[in-house]
Amino acid sequence: MTVPLPPLPPTGEDDGFRPGGRSIADIVDAEHRQLRELLLRLTDPGPEPAPEHGLEVLTAAVSRHLSAEEQYLLPAVRAALPDATDRIDRTIADDRDLLTALRGLTDDGLADVAARVRHHVEEAGALVAALREMASTEELIRLGNRLEIAEEAAPTRPHPGTPATPPWNRVVEPAVGVVDKVRDAVTGRPTYLADLTEPPPG
Repeated sequence: MTVPLPPLPPTGEDDGFRPGGRSIADIVDAEHRQLRELLLRLTDPGPEPAPEHGLEVLTAAVSRHLSAEEQYLLPAVRAALPDATDRIDRTIADDRDLLTALRGLTDDGLADVAARVRHHVEEAGALVAALREMASTEELIRLGNRLEIAEEAAPTRPHPGTPATPPWNRVVEPAVGVVDKVRDAVTGRPTYLADLTEPPPG
């Protein structure tokens, strides 16, 4: 079934065209797994210490993730499933609350943020599953390409006051992201999972 998607690059005239890249559903599912794993390392590290800079990386990862989802995943679900409008609006409101909770995150606020992230994963995961049923493989891949581009330009710090729906979030979020990345470079702040230092061998 064809879904009226947000503006995407043309596919050409060849009906057999299949874009390269990963499905938006696969990308979001993988990121949700990574967030859950990072939360486990932070909240229940076991005998090893929690990763250094873990809170900074969690903040950056969630900020990027929510920004990209709101630019491409949620509009696609809204177009594909008109009856899901209220659920999407609640998801956006929950995302704003999560971003607010991430501001100045410390160990004291980690349990609250962890609960909010897990709730997000559950709700957004259900929307992803619904989109899989409605959109074609090609549409999901094209959306995945857009999502990955949006994540690279997305803010690395929480900005709950920025627009949460297109078209304005697609204009504002990359601009805010540039400022965040400059601050990250100046301060040496880590923002990717790969930046986390592993504990020294015992």
